Amino acid sequence: MLKVESIDVYYGELQVLRQVSIEVHEGEIVALVGANGAGKTTTLKTISGLLHPRRGTIEFMGQPSHKLEPHQIVSRGLIHIPEGRKLFPSLTVRENLELGSYGKEAKRKRRQSMDEVFAIFPALKGREGQAAGTLSGGEQQMLAIGRGLMSVPKLLMIDEPSLGLAPILMEQLFNMIKELNQGGTTILLVEQNVFASLSMAQRGYVLENGQIVLQDEAKKLLANEGIRKVYLGL
Repeated sequence: MLKVESIDVYYGELQVLRQVSIEVHEGEIVALVGANGAGKTTTLKTISGLLHPRRGTIEFMGQPSHKLEPHQIVSRGLIHIPEGRKLFPSLTVRENLELGSYGKEAKRKRRQSMDEVFAIFPALKGREGQAAGTLSGGEQQMLAIGRGLMSVPKLLMIDEPSLGLAPILMEQLFNMIKELNQGGTTILLVEQNVFASLSMAQRGYVLENGQIVLQDEAKKLLANEGIRKVYLGL
């Protein structure tokens, strides 16, 4: 479904990604893990067209996408839920959700998608007329994911969904992500909780200093002594 091949990405003249290659197959959860500053968010921004690689290629659904603009990539069904949620705080829950369905297909399915989002996140249904900025952190993250779902994603990239959430809310959110995947949504996940992300993923990649240093089945990465020591404190 997604093939990132040997991309080099720069901020000005500073190289931040070196020869990064990632694949995501239909139906998977793939975890991208690494320390802060390793380049995980930059990788997602490049896949979604917010940045363009200087070298290397990206294909989505068998078609090149690395030279496309973000709105063109969204229209193909590759949706990015950014770190920090990036909601419109003064707009209502419903208005934020509607903004996720501006594409032709998404607009046609807006009513159906809205019903599905409220079924997945019932806490949002009773707050649809409430300003997004007044929601709790957990509700805001639900709204950010819901807005992504309104775009009718084929592949959903989620960046640090548990950031700032209490442990009980983190657990609820991870369960929702697993349910989304079981319902047919393919997911590329960046998450600070390495144990949680690898526990729900089928495969994983480890990013260090802008390079992929390890890739394997998620359960094998969880058993890897280096991963357990560096990222899990075991």
